[in-house]
Amino acid sequence: MATTAASSLQMATARPCISSSSRRAFGSSSKMLNGNFKGASWSKLSSTCHTSSVQSFQRCFTSSSMKMDKFVTRAMAGASENKPVSGLPIDLKGKRAFIAGVADDNGYGWAIAKSLAAAGAEILVGTWVPALNIFESSLRRGKFDESRVLPDGSLMEITKVYPLDAVFDNPEDVPEEIKTNKRYAGSSNWTVQEAAECVKNDFGSIDILVHSLANGPEVVKPLLETSRKGYLAAISASSYSYVSLLKHFLPIINPGGSSISLTYIASERIIPGYGGGMSSAKAALESDTRVLAFEAGRRKGIRVNTISAGPLRSRAAKAIGFIDMMIDYSSANAPLEKELSADEVGNTAAFLASPLASAITGGVIYVDNGLNAMGVGVDSPIFENLNIPKAQH
Repeated sequence: MATTAASSLQMATARPCISSSSRRAFGSSSKMLNGNFKGASWSKLSSTCHTSSVQSFQRCFTSSSMKMDKFVTRAMAGASENKPVSGLPIDLKGKRAFIAGVADDNGYGWAIAKSLAAAGAEILVGTWVPALNIFESSLRRGKFDESRVLPDGSLMEITKVYPLDAVFDNPEDVPEEIKTNKRYAGSSNWTVQEAAECVKNDFGSIDILVHSLANGPEVVKPLLETSRKGYLAAISASSYSYVSLLKHFLPIINPGGSSISLTYIASERIIPGYGGGMSSAKAALESDTRVLAFEAGRRKGIRVNTISAGPLRSRAAKAIGFIDMMIDYSSANAPLEKELSADEVGNTAAFLASPLASAITGGVIYVDNGLNAMGVGVDSPIFENLNIPKAQH
């Protein structure tokens, strides 16, 4: 892999006044590395009880500006005679990762790829066929170069991009209208089975499998208005696709490897507007994670976990229509009053893929600033007379 110095991932806070014992936080962004971090402002959303309240998406208060502590992720070179690595590094040198569902540079899949690369892993990605040409063209033309910058200054290298449509397990599953669709013209070997075979032929094996894709064609519809076809499509693309992916890649994942997916709090809490069967798909994904952890663990010692990530302003999330309000709500009500960074999810994935997480499997790991722990929305007027702690930055 062309990345030179990023042989391990070292976490440290950027503020020199903080003691070394505190330098373990997962939280970073590439903008923080050059000092361009800016405090964000949010229009707080009002609610009467919980994330699920419809009113939380309808009321706005005066925006307030918050300053947040800055965190950086530092890629450290391997230990040398003169300067050994201090702390507890995440070292994925010699490991190979396949990340399914990377089609641009601003989603969680891309962030996970960057963190794995910063830790030394070789990166392969699977990209949805209709988005493949644009993605590869953007890579070649340098449109993603700024986003490819790793903590040590080098650029993340993607060894190979594979076409992938995880809705189809094998060529026999592909309907004629898809085979003749012009958006699929020029691409081949893009079903899950074929993609796994291509990776095996090219590289022999992988160590890390990441599922970072979902789709609900009727996501904007309430569940009571969702069609059977739309509901099953959400389940197929967002949860069964992970079962299929692990099923076909399991034979080429090295023993002791790691498999990671992405879920969302709508699997267990009511999120009005996140419809079309997507909440059911995420619940299925989490249930499957537990079963797959047992089966893959017993067969090959593979660890299977899912990350429940908070809201992010990605292109895919904008399809829901109210992602900005969800981010504002999270910032106003989570224990940590800040906007979630994609890199924080990426760093968690790097940890889960590393030997440091060797006994963690079958888990739902929340990376959402703690919003999952809340039972009420503290920005509600109901609590205005209570002494609710506020962030002090």
